Amino acid sequence: MPTSPTESNQPHRLRQVAESFGTDAERYDRTRPRYPDALVERIVAAGPGPLLLDVGSGTGIAARQFQAAGCQVLGVEPDPRMAALARQTGVETEVSTFEDWDPAGRTFDTVAAAQAWHWVDPVAGAAQAARVLRPGGRLALFWNAFQPPPDLAEAFAAIYRRVLPETPVHDPTKPLTEAYSAMCDTATDGMRQAGAFGEPERWHFDWEHTYTRDEWLDQTPTHGGNNRLPAAELDEVLSGMGAAIDAVGGAFTMHYTAVVVTAARTA
Repeated sequence: MPTSPTESNQPHRLRQVAESFGTDAERYDRTRPRYPDALVERIVAAGPGPLLLDVGSGTGIAARQFQAAGCQVLGVEPDPRMAALARQTGVETEVSTFEDWDPAGRTFDTVAAAQAWHWVDPVAGAAQAARVLRPGGRLALFWNAFQPPPDLAEAFAAIYRRVLPETPVHDPTKPLTEAYSAMCDTATDGMRQAGAFGEPERWHFDWEHTYTRDEWLDQTPTHGGNNRLPAAELDEVLSGMGAAIDAVGGAFTMHYTAVVVTAARTA
């Protein structure tokens, strides 16, 4: 698969990429994976209260899970198309980048970011989180890292090498958690530089989801990089993936690791 923009040194500066996911917000909301209940429950239990700010809240996927767990959620999302869909699903959402967002004196028990913190300046974002968190409140940043079965991982990588020969492709022999580990390191450094948090912790939650051929092909255009491909190239990627999945029986089980970086706001 193509190398994600999250692997560059400063992905938060790539605003055009960061705000490209709203081109098909409905598909994004319909197909993107949710997060393990155990992750949601642990973050909620670690916070001192129910008020939660969801940074880069997108269409409200994680926000709705936190609402179901008893939280009162406010989303902050830079893409008005994503924010509009989130509002339609019952998530109060304000449109802004987090760094420029005006909290207007509001404070929260938890600041969370699902699959989004790499689009936030890690130091400015941590400082902003510290400003809006109550003492003892928690900053919790998390991502879903996915790993296809080895045969499909190699097949998918070969498709990208053929269709997009000039685009760096992730080595299918290496787990994608390695790329997310680098993002976790960046987030950890930002928390420490903010000077307002205790020592960051890392949590991991392994889970799996079985996709049919059509389900995976429906989700693939929402991935970073794919959502900006010309139609002909995207069609060629999807055709190749479809054939690869058909060759293994028309469905496959994806392994996910949800990785979390979290720290408590000091007094």
